[in-house]
Amino acid sequence: MSNDILDIIKQRQPKFSKGQRLIAKYITEEYDKAAFMTANRLGKTVGVSESTVVRFAVDLGFDGYPSMQKAMQEMVLNRLTSVQRIEVANNRIGDQDVVSMVMHSDMEKLRQTGETLSREEFNAAVNAIINAKRVYILGVRSAAPLAEFLGYYLNYMFNNVHTVTGCGTSEMFEKIVGMDSKDVVIAFSFPRYSSATTKGAQYARSTGATVIGITDNRESPLGLSSDHVLCAKSDMVSLVDSLVAPLSVVNALIVAIASRRQKELHRTFESLERIWDQYNVYEKQEK
Repeated sequence: MSNDILDIIKQRQPKFSKGQRLIAKYITEEYDKAAFMTANRLGKTVGVSESTVVRFAVDLGFDGYPSMQKAMQEMVLNRLTSVQRIEVANNRIGDQDVVSMVMHSDMEKLRQTGETLSREEFNAAVNAIINAKRVYILGVRSAAPLAEFLGYYLNYMFNNVHTVTGCGTSEMFEKIVGMDSKDVVIAFSFPRYSSATTKGAQYARSTGATVIGITDNRESPLGLSSDHVLCAKSDMVSLVDSLVAPLSVVNALIVAIASRRQKELHRTFESLERIWDQYNVYEKQEK
């Protein structure tokens, strides 16, 4: 079965009933809206019953409507323009309290990530980072803050950490050229996937370097170009991407690596605390 629901609809279209053709037509033409509708709302929009929508999903080969909706949403997230994102988000929010809706969505993504993240892949990623000669961290556009945050803490633990953000494909290659099989690349990419990050990961693998991809699913462009994939659920919230769950995965990586390098970190931070105190880096709290 094709991974793209539009391809599936096109293949099955000759066998559709009249009601199913109405559903198919709407999904094909208004997929950005259909992907976030309930079965009941989709049925009312096209003029068929909710049960017809559910049967349509099953006839396409899905377990039910939720599975079809998930497939639509995964497809849509990488196709929407910024203008379409705003329109879809406004439809989803409606009269809801924005704070409650966004926080509930973030908590749900955290829960899903905690349940599905492969501990085997996570441990393999931690081992690869600890044993690497050099660590490169790639993250551009909205993923850049994730890369910067991870790089900030890994720089306390290792001497050869290179964070590559805010650059195009050409500049990225200039910064990662010379890597080899002893190096590790940690790359971040979420819808809409950056082509520069994908190309950087592909180049890294061609050199023999180990690529750790932190992305939303294994079938994403970065997931397919990585040796180890850490899947973190992300969501579209209006113009912005919710990266709460990916940041939590980054936190887990930092904590796991730090626990393995306790002695080295203890010495480093003893020295830093003296320097910070001497040069008044932090505000002193009154006792």
